[in-house]
Amino acid sequence: MLNILIVYGNYNYPLRSTVKDHLYCFSRYSNHNIIYLNLAVRKVPSYIFKIPIDLVIFHTTFLSKRWVNFNSFLKRARPLKELKTIKIALPQDEFIKTDMLCDFVNEFEIDYVFSVAPESEWPKIYHKVDFQKVKFLKVLTGYLDDKTLLRIKKLEESSSNRPIDIGYRAYGIRHWLGRHGFLKIKIADIFKDVANKCNLKCDISTDGKDTFYGDDWYRFLLRCKYTIGVEGGATVLDRDGSIRYKTENYQANHPNATYDEIEASCFPQKDGFLNLMAISPRHLEGCATKTCQVLIEGRYNDILLPGKHYIELKYDFSNIDQVIDIIKKDEIRHAITEQAYHDIVESEQYTYRSFVNTILEKTLGHKRDPKFKEKLSFGQVFANRWMIWAETFSWIGVIVTSTIIKLGKSFLPGTYGKLLRLMRK
Repeated sequence: MLNILIVYGNYNYPLRSTVKDHLYCFSRYSNHNIIYLNLAVRKVPSYIFKIPIDLVIFHTTFLSKRWVNFNSFLKRARPLKELKTIKIALPQDEFIKTDMLCDFVNEFEIDYVFSVAPESEWPKIYHKVDFQKVKFLKVLTGYLDDKTLLRIKKLEESSSNRPIDIGYRAYGIRHWLGRHGFLKIKIADIFKDVANKCNLKCDISTDGKDTFYGDDWYRFLLRCKYTIGVEGGATVLDRDGSIRYKTENYQANHPNATYDEIEASCFPQKDGFLNLMAISPRHLEGCATKTCQVLIEGRYNDILLPGKHYIELKYDFSNIDQVIDIIKKDEIRHAITEQAYHDIVESEQYTYRSFVNTILEKTLGHKRDPKFKEKLSFGQVFANRWMIWAETFSWIGVIVTSTIIKLGKSFLPGTYGKLLRLMRK
C-alpha cells in the first residue's frame, strides 16, 4: 500500500454530496493508505514528515480558496514543500485568480495538473507555468459515484411515474463570467413561457430558495420526464479577481445596469478571450436518473452526443418549436435515456473509481520506489495512524466554524457580505 496525502480546505458541515464524493473517492477506490489534512482547521503537523509519502494531492477544495483567502492557506501549506515526492493539483474554476494558481504550481513544484479546462485554453490560463516541467492532463469536474448510483436505483424503484414534463434548477447570473452565463437563466425563462402556452407541466426555477440538496435532487430528476441545460463554463478570464470585484461593486451602485454597460465599465473587450466550456456533474446525473436532457448545442467534452444522448437546442433557440413538439409527442425519450444510460453509466468510464485509477496510473504507474515497499517502523506506523485520528477529531473544528459562519450570515448579512468583499479584494 502506498501513502497518499490529500490536502484540502473545508469549513462547511455537512459537505455537499458532490464535494464529499470528489474528496473521499481516493479512500473509497484507491486501495491505498489515504491521509487527509484539512488546512482550514489544522496546521501541517511535524510528524507527517516521518511518514514516507508517495503522492501529495492538492484537492480542489484547497485550491478553491483562491476565491477568498488563499494566502493564509498557502502559508499553512508551505511546510509541505519539504516533501520530495510527486505533487499534483486538482483545480477547478480555472477562470478566476489564475495568476495565484500559476504561482502556486511554480512555488510548490507541482508535477501534474489535472485540469477541467479544454487543452486549447491551458496556455491562456497557465501562461506563467513551464509546460516542459509540469504535465497537464484533462479530467471532468465530477463523476458518478458507485454508492450514489445504488441510491438512485433504490429511489427509482420507489418512484412510480414522472408527473413533471420539464424540470430545471439554476441560480443567479454572474456577469463577470461573460455572456455564456446568461444562457442558464435565459433557457429557464424561455421554456417557462413556451411550455406554459403548450400546457406542459413545468417545475423550473432560478431562485436559490428552490435549490435541492442531497438525494432530493435525484428525487426531483426522477419525477421529471425532461430537464434542460447548458455547458458549464466562462468566456472571461479574470487573472487576479479584479474583474469580479469591479463588476460586483458596479452592480451594487448601478442595480439596473445592462450587461453591455457592465462589460464596457468593468471588462471591455475581454468577453470571448476564454472558451472554458465543460460538461458538469448534473449532465451525468441526468443520464443516471434516465431523465431526457434538452441541452443547448455544445461539445460536452465529446461525451454526450446530440440526437443520441440528448435533444439539441440551438444556441439562438431557433428550433425551440421543434423541441417542444418532440417533448409533447414524447416518442423518443425512452430510446435517448436508455442509450445515455448504457453509454455513460453502464460503461463505467465516468465513475470516481475510473477517475482515481487514471490519476494513480498517470502519476505513480511507473514511478514507484521499492523502498516504499519496506516494512514501516513503529514510529512511522504510529504517525500514520495519528494522522487518521487527528483528521476525525478535526471535524469538531469544522462543525464549530461552519456554525459560526451560518450564524454570521443569518444575523449580520450586510456586515458579513461587506467582509467577504473586502477579503476578495
